[in-house]
Amino acid sequence: MQSMHKNIRVLAFDIFGTVVDWHGSIVKEMQRIAPEVDGDRFTLAWRSGYVPAMQKVMSGILPWMKIDALHRLILDDILPQFGLDHLDESQRQDLNKIWHKLDPWPESVAALSQLKSHYTICTLSNGNVSLLTNMAKHGGLPWDCILSAEIFKKYKPDPATYLGVAELFDVAPGQVMLVAAHQSDLAAARASGLQTAFIERPMEYGAKQSNDISPVAENTFHATDLLHLADQLLDH
Repeated sequence: MQSMHKNIRVLAFDIFGTVVDWHGSIVKEMQRIAPEVDGDRFTLAWRSGYVPAMQKVMSGILPWMKIDALHRLILDDILPQFGLDHLDESQRQDLNKIWHKLDPWPESVAALSQLKSHYTICTLSNGNVSLLTNMAKHGGLPWDCILSAEIFKKYKPDPATYLGVAELFDVAPGQVMLVAAHQSDLAAARASGLQTAFIERPMEYGAKQSNDISPVAENTFHATDLLHLADQLLDH
């Protein structure tokens, strides 16, 4: 299967967990602004509201909205549980913007820079365009293009997101490879005809949570991190 990579033109990257360390970044920020709060529990509670909120949009219970707006709904919901319901509007807005300033995993920038010399590299995230742009500025992520669910008005795993990448770059779906740390995302991409690369991120949810990183045979590539993927793709 790996010989197929000669055909790949575009690498589309999932962002949260795959390229950036959302858990570690938010825990660090919480230690700074609210050291009395258990940052690990707070971060996991905030993230755990993400899929249910997204499903409400996809099912029509909530109107289409950016991930920033979804993150804010979840934030307002969890603040009382952590004794933070006293935060005023501007403090809540600032806190919600944490997601714009997530730090890359240690090897992400170097690996993306290598891959960019041979492939078109873009984001394919449910994060909104402003969030992804600010995050790229913050972390020095060298994208050729920022693509978001916001452009397609559909969240992953809707096929419109994966097929939309191929359509925008005027290539066949099989010439696009999704790079992600989540097997469900990769399975949905494969169902739309994309190639897939799984990236191991054992620490995505922090040291206290286990994260399954076992290989799935259907993926075109399996890599321990993004530099390992670059080694495989660039035939080092």
